[in-house]
Amino acid sequence: MSAEEPWYKDGLKFSCSGCGDCCTGSPGYVWVNKAEIAEMADAVGHSVDDFEKLYVRKIGIRKSLKELPGSYDCVFLHEETRKCELYDARPRQCKTWPFWDSNLKTPEDWERTCEQCPGSGQGKLVQLDDIEGQRKTVKI
Repeated sequence: MSAEEPWYKDGLKFSCSGCGDCCTGSPGYVWVNKAEIAEMADAVGHSVDDFEKLYVRKIGIRKSLKELPGSYDCVFLHEETRKCELYDARPRQCKTWPFWDSNLKTPEDWERTCEQCPGSGQGKLVQLDDIEGQRKTVKI
């Protein structure tokens, strides 16, 4: 393996199980930008201003989706079905899971991701080009 090739050069398996585990857990941030906010607002039939008042919090100069009080679940994770209520309009951070820098640094980081996410390490093989495209979309 050359210095330019990542340890996952042969691809990684991933197939979303729809469990909703990536939408809950520890406190955190789902970073959103203006375009994503506009798309999500349109999806739920709100103006951008109303959407932001209801579902977005400001963290410094950035914006993040709110969490449900006490649970740290994403505000759009349906309590009963465990499905995202905005799946088709979800932010790029959500679309690129689990192919984040933090999950791909080492094989051990990927193994931890597989232990937390039932779809990681399972299903179809995702090729290096697709992984890198997603990894470069958002830095987490």
